[in-house]
Amino acid sequence: MAQQLNRNATPVRMRNYGRIVQDMVAYACTLPQGKERDSLEVYIAQCMRQRNLVWNRDQEAGLNRVREDIIRLSDGQLRCDSPVFEQMIAQPNLGVVNSQKKKKQ
Repeated sequence: MAQQLNRNATPVRMRNYGRIVQDMVAYACTLPQGKERDSLEVYIAQCMRQRNLVWNRDQEAGLNRVREDIIRLSDGQLRCDSPVFEQMIAQPNLGVVNSQKKKKQ
């Protein structure tokens, strides 16, 4: 007899980011403060920024919006106040997709 697969039936809180980002945030909340947690916060922010660009091609999702969403997803446990995160905010928007197609000549 086939065994039934266990599925995570909890609803996704922010559908534009997906369950994987939500699970990464939940895992990051279990880590103690330190370098590993800070680097995971930066990685999560990069993933969220890319996912937001896929959903909202016409507008750039600033990292301040991503920071607010991480705080909301983690119920305030992740603060995104590491120096690496601040350097990411200071960088110009890399990887922004241009929504206008080139015209053929």
